[in-house]
Amino acid sequence: MSAPPEAPSHALIVGAGLAGAATALALVQRGWSVTLLDAENGPAQRASALPVGMLSPHVTRAPTPMSRLSALGVDDMRAELARSLRPGAGWQPCEVDNLGHDPGRWPAAMVRPAALVQAWLNEAAATGRLSLRCGCAVARLRHTEAGWQALARDGQTLVSAPVAVAAAAWGSLALLEATDPALAGAPLPLRPVLGQMSLGPLEGPPLAERPQRDNGVFVPRYQDSGLPPAWPDTVWAMGSTYERGMETRTLSEQAHRRNAESLDALCRPAATQLRQALDEGRLLGWVDVRCASLDRVPLIGAVPDVPALRRLMAEAGHRRGRLTVDQVPRLPGLYVFAALGSRGLTLSHWGAQDLARQISREPDPLPPDLRRAIDPARFAWKTERRQPVALTAEA
Repeated sequence: MSAPPEAPSHALIVGAGLAGAATALALVQRGWSVTLLDAENGPAQRASALPVGMLSPHVTRAPTPMSRLSALGVDDMRAELARSLRPGAGWQPCEVDNLGHDPGRWPAAMVRPAALVQAWLNEAAATGRLSLRCGCAVARLRHTEAGWQALARDGQTLVSAPVAVAAAAWGSLALLEATDPALAGAPLPLRPVLGQMSLGPLEGPPLAERPQRDNGVFVPRYQDSGLPPAWPDTVWAMGSTYERGMETRTLSEQAHRRNAESLDALCRPAATQLRQALDEGRLLGWVDVRCASLDRVPLIGAVPDVPALRRLMAEAGHRRGRLTVDQVPRLPGLYVFAALGSRGLTLSHWGAQDLARQISREPDPLPPDLRRAIDPARFAWKTERRQPVALTAEA
């Protein structure tokens, strides 16, 4: 771990799920004080409340930004799980059979994300430098000479800090658009993705030797005393669905049946059991909204200053094609960590450490092409480069 900055400062973070909690810990470890705000009545109440998620590699025939990031993130998260949680208390190591593209058997882990979030928050709180404030909905951020203010819907200032981080998953888009309307649309093309999981109590032996993955993941057995009180400690699970553009958090029979159709290709007896439980009213379910970007790669870094970028492009004229994404002006002290999609477990800890290095101005170990791939300014940069060059009298 790098040494803390010479003058540790204060950061406010919006969102107490995987991304926000991991970022809070990463900054606290560097000597920062952090105020973590969340609209819900506790941490990990939205997408990070997934009952059981799968940490596994993202396998592709040729390297892609996401496969390269996943390779970094999976190894990092496996080490972090072993450090933060006891096996059987929020996570279980396993293997997963990948039955889709590039089939194979891969090291993996079954994880209840909320257990990891709580472990991170406990560790950060033990330093005395974390203030967690739940039930605090942030409507927008306001820039001042001293930094950023988190404002409630009635305009009340909830907290002020030199640095602010939007880590509220799909909620990050509304927050940033309210902060700077120029960020609406193409500059930050984030999308909601609804996911529904189907679960049931495990009665008898598991119907598969290990988890199976293709269009969704089938978990034949997961045991965890931290599951919702009304649920059994041992369940099987299938999901989640991936419904782009949907954000209605209501369990639906249609989504359960889509999970059954996906499960047919993985384990037909389990699919039969799912349908029977649904027909008999015994099927459990969970649903929430994930956040994905237009290119399905996360956003980790400083937020672009779109009006300043447009002025820069106008001044560059025909030379605008030479401007690189790292030259995009930024809103000072404002960062975003979002669009993890279905890779929250893979990328939350690694991404938080990366963001904390950026905020603390530590040396950057990431290859330049991967840095550009996750730069939140990449969309605004591409959009403005495509705009026609304004003709002048001199031209």
